[in-house]
Amino acid sequence: MNDEIRIACVTGADLDRFIPEVARLRITVFRDYPYLYDGDLDYEARYLRTYSQAHGSVVVLALDGERVIGASTALPLTEETDPFKAPFLAHGYDPAQVFYLGESVLLPDYRGHGVGVRFFTEREQHARALAASSNSAFGPLRWLTFCAVERPADDPRRPPDYIPLDAFWRKRGYTRQPGLRTEFSWKELGETVESPKPMVCWLKEFSDHN
Repeated sequence: MNDEIRIACVTGADLDRFIPEVARLRITVFRDYPYLYDGDLDYEARYLRTYSQAHGSVVVLALDGERVIGASTALPLTEETDPFKAPFLAHGYDPAQVFYLGESVLLPDYRGHGVGVRFFTEREQHARALAASSNSAFGPLRWLTFCAVERPADDPRRPPDYIPLDAFWRKRGYTRQPGLRTEFSWKELGETVESPKPMVCWLKEFSDHN
C-alpha cells in the first residue's frame, strides 16, 4: 500500500468528528455508476451517526495526511435495519452469527494501492476480536457478508470502462448468493424521489484463517 496512506479504525463517539468529511466523500464516490446516488449531506450525517451509536460497529478510514480519502463501514447484522436482516432470517441464518460489511468508498486517485484489501482485512479482524470478546453479545461468528447493487448487464448508463468488483470480492473469499436478496431505497440521479434498488448478498464462511 502507498506509504502516504494511513489506515485508522474508529469506533463509537470517536467517529463523530469525521462524519462531515466522510459524508461528503460518500456522496462524491456513490454518485458514480453503479450507485448513481443523488446524495444529501444531512441524510448521510444521520446515517453515519448510527455507526457511532451501534454496538460493535467500526469505520475504517484511509487518510492522506489529515484528509479522509476513503472509508469502510461494518457492524454486527443484529445492528442493521430490517431490510438487510430479512433475507438471512428467511434462509435460516442467525443474525447474531453474521457480521455485516457495509459500504466502502475510495477516491479514484487512490485506487490500486491496496486500500480496498486493507478495508476487508481490518473489518474482518474487528469482527474476529468482537466475537472473541467476553463482553460481546455477538457470536459465535459464522459468516461475513455484504450487499451490492444489481444493475442490468445492458444498462445504458454503464460507462464503457466500468469494471465490476466481482473478481476482487471473490479473491477475498466471498461468493455471490443469488437467493439472498433485498432492496434498499435511495434517490439516484434523474429521480425526484427515492426508489427501491435490488441488492444481492455476498457471503464468506468465517474461519481462523480469514
